[in-house]
Amino acid sequence: MNNQLVHQLRQWHPQRNARQWVLGTVYRTEGPCYRKAGAMMLFNDLGQQFGMLSGGCLESDIQQQARRVMQSGRAVKLRYDGSDEDDLAFRLGIGCGGTVHILLQPVTPENGFLQLDRVLQALDRRGSGVYRQRIPTARGEVECRFEDLNTADRAVGDRHSELCDEGDASWLRTVIVPPPHLLVIGGGIDARPLVTLAHELGWQTSLWDPRPANARREFFMTADRIIDAAVETLPAYCREQAVDAAVLMSHNVGLDAAALRVLQDSPLRYLALLGPRNRRERVFDEAGVADERLTTPVSGPAGLDIGAELPESIALAILAECHARLQRRDGRPLSLGPSTGPQHSTSRSPVTSEQQDRT
Repeated sequence: MNNQLVHQLRQWHPQRNARQWVLGTVYRTEGPCYRKAGAMMLFNDLGQQFGMLSGGCLESDIQQQARRVMQSGRAVKLRYDGSDEDDLAFRLGIGCGGTVHILLQPVTPENGFLQLDRVLQALDRRGSGVYRQRIPTARGEVECRFEDLNTADRAVGDRHSELCDEGDASWLRTVIVPPPHLLVIGGGIDARPLVTLAHELGWQTSLWDPRPANARREFFMTADRIIDAAVETLPAYCREQAVDAAVLMSHNVGLDAAALRVLQDSPLRYLALLGPRNRRERVFDEAGVADERLTTPVSGPAGLDIGAELPESIALAILAECHARLQRRDGRPLSLGPSTGPQHSTSRSPVTSEQQDRT
């Protein structure tokens, strides 16, 4: 199961006329809730569910409500209050204590499939847009609009969705962006869990390594694309395919330097270099690149300091840092309170450097 919206829509689209469908959307929350406003999920008349609107606690009840929407053809609003002892959410023992408001809408040819086909088209070409859903009154009316954005603002963070009043109607405005696109430079053994874990997150992944023994399809079955081209083509590829992040991990100073040299002006939002600090200096020297000239600061050694030693945990550390950077977070523990913003420092603790020495 993948909860990225584009993957949900790819499940829905081939069966959009063959089955009855309902779109569920969290349009407002109060207090702590598992999912925030803008979260979407699809239900069909076979009982299949794509996505999630809670931590799995409410979906069975929402499915029953979705069946009623299929029968009536009218949108409904649901409210689950985790602090009310008489509410279903409280009786299920969810424990979050917040209140979640959910909109269920039938997805039919008559209402233009809520323009979800347009949303899917935009995401498939790695475009972005604004999806507007009208919050219905007691009449249960359905109206959705989708507007393409010329420039993708992918770092939406907490500003993902908002309720807006337009005249006498209330609308949920959601910025729709494609999942992150990760470019991995180097097809060694430790790149395999990185690509696999990124795939599990629903990210798009591309792999480049000119060495025939490395970037082989049987080693990277989950990679979306293995690039068979010269290193000089990578900047154009990043622009055309809207690459968000790149990790240099070829274990070859020359290859990493060549990639860094051509990617230094690419509009990446995360660029990481595997290896200790002294190797970073060698790569920068060979590339003839200075930190201050880089469009994107290089995270090197790559990853958060989580005590990673094995390829799988190193992949986790790198993707955690990448995810934080793309979401404009600093990767601090949630127990310390809200994130204070992006962390662009390229320094890491001595422990992390020693761990990376092994690579």
